[in-house]
Amino acid sequence: QVQLMESGGGLAQPGGSLRLSCTASGPILSIVTMGWFRQAPGKQRELVASIAHNGRTTYADSVKGRFTISRDNAKNAVWLQMNSLKPEDEAVYYCNAEILTTLRGLYWGQGTQVTVSS
Repeated sequence: QVQLMESGGGLAQPGGSLRLSCTASGPILSIVTMGWFRQAPGKQRELVASIAHNGRTTYADSVKGRFTISRDNAKNAVWLQMNSLKPEDEAVYYCNAEILTTLRGLYWGQGTQVTVSS
């Protein structure tokens, strides 16, 4: 079955940086869109950034200019470079992908904690 494996979360100071990674594995024909969502305690899960197969990107207003999403289609991988981190960026970050196998489905990673604190 398709799986998304995330890594790279952890603790950063305000103004610091972290880089999240996510790799999809399984019987994948193609990955349409890959992205990152986040969910802070007591809040709804929200889109942080997404990137289409052709490289077109979308960002939440709150992260524009600070976060950069990138992907490698050959490796079925997506990254999120997070710079100038703020306390309000603290959340569990989830990798998300729309993947074509024999069907089209939406898949989620297990989540990785990002903590921003001095």
